[in-house]
Amino acid sequence: MSAIDWARRATGAMRPSRIVIAACCSVGLASLGLAADVPEADMAVRDALKARLPKTPVGAIDCAKVRGLCEITAGANLFYVDPAARYLIIGRIYDMQTRQDLTAARLLEMNPDMLVGAAASANAAANVTGQDARRAVAAAAGGKADLGRTPAAPVLRKLSLDGLGKEGAIIWGDPRGQAVTVFTDFRCGYCRALSNVLRTMKVKVIERPISVLGSRDIADRVYCARDREQAVHAAYAGEPMRGGSTCDTTGLDANEAFAQSHGLNGTPVIVRSDGAVLEGYRPREFLEQWLKEGRS
Repeated sequence: MSAIDWARRATGAMRPSRIVIAACCSVGLASLGLAADVPEADMAVRDALKARLPKTPVGAIDCAKVRGLCEITAGANLFYVDPAARYLIIGRIYDMQTRQDLTAARLLEMNPDMLVGAAASANAAANVTGQDARRAVAAAAGGKADLGRTPAAPVLRKLSLDGLGKEGAIIWGDPRGQAVTVFTDFRCGYCRALSNVLRTMKVKVIERPISVLGSRDIADRVYCARDREQAVHAAYAGEPMRGGSTCDTTGLDANEAFAQSHGLNGTPVIVRSDGAVLEGYRPREFLEQWLKEGRS
């Protein structure tokens, strides 16, 4: 029986235009849900947003991806509302079945060069949705929004890595290049994108995996692999890793303890040789200039 035939039977011979078929390749029906009249639902949300956020340039609306939520894109920004567009939600959506950060994947798909931080900073404050959304969030919090001020960029801080030994580090890249330490998660889309950028640069990457998105099992296999560099790239690409050997992974425990004690709750976190820190993905041109500043 085809997926279309199954969907028709399950919905009682509903006309095809009213059927939403969940993709079976990676995300289950439980996370997507079968919704009827998706275009009509999207239009209702768009009309409600026009009334409630008239100055926000709403682009795409997707009410079929996550049951009970509609994903809204506004320029390079992303937020969520309930189907009645009464509640505006700013945050990240995680699929615990597939262990994917759906918000991160969508943001990166929208703009691979976005200078966004990890975890909390990808949708930081209400700035992601424009002036009207900032007003809505401020009103919900009982405060007042300063709509004329652009939120300040995150202040770069420094981080001493003296508390970390050699254990727990996966070293790859150009051994003669400038060293850069990266705290990563193998299920993080931004980490994958950053890894691809670093592969094109003449840098020595000291990768320290931490399990933010439940990836410790992958980190163990990469760390214990005979060819760790090959295993790193295979893990990010979702490819099978060679060998199934086990080893002492207490170094990875040390990575996670260090990250927790220093408030590294998202990935990637990039640390320059002088201790300067960047949180989140950055494109190659930015990284090259930032690393050059560390040598001056």
